[in-house]
Amino acid sequence: MADHWLEHTCQIQVPASIDRVWSLWSNLEQLPRWMKWISSVQTLDGDLSRWTLSSRGFTFNWTSKTHTVIHQQRIEWESVDGLHNRGCLRFYDRKADGTIVRLSIAYSVPGWLAAILQIPFIDRIVESTLQADLERFKAFAIANP
Repeated sequence: MADHWLEHTCQIQVPASIDRVWSLWSNLEQLPRWMKWISSVQTLDGDLSRWTLSSRGFTFNWTSKTHTVIHQQRIEWESVDGLHNRGCLRFYDRKADGTIVRLSIAYSVPGWLAAILQIPFIDRIVESTLQADLERFKAFAIANP
């Protein structure tokens, strides 16, 4: 069965400086603290990292390569093995109003999983989880200045 590519974009405004927001997101190993489905991230040599996603009895692993980093503006990645995905984090400095974080991800849903679950169902679940992740990040950034 062919894989299905899905894409999502969510954003949030965080009442924290871009310095603070950038330092949290650019330390990949901290992401499981606010991303519900990410159970671990291990930074490897250079621009590679090893990820584990766990949800509802399913576990997926992949290695990602961070291919673009523009300090306090953008981080882009793409998987090089395992679960096919790519994405971008964008940061917008709003000075006294804090920082806007925009997360865009695209991922391949294996055909066997798409056959079990309806794609619109997957869309809703992933989108709501990502937005909740951003809300958890906001709370984390506020609680841990």
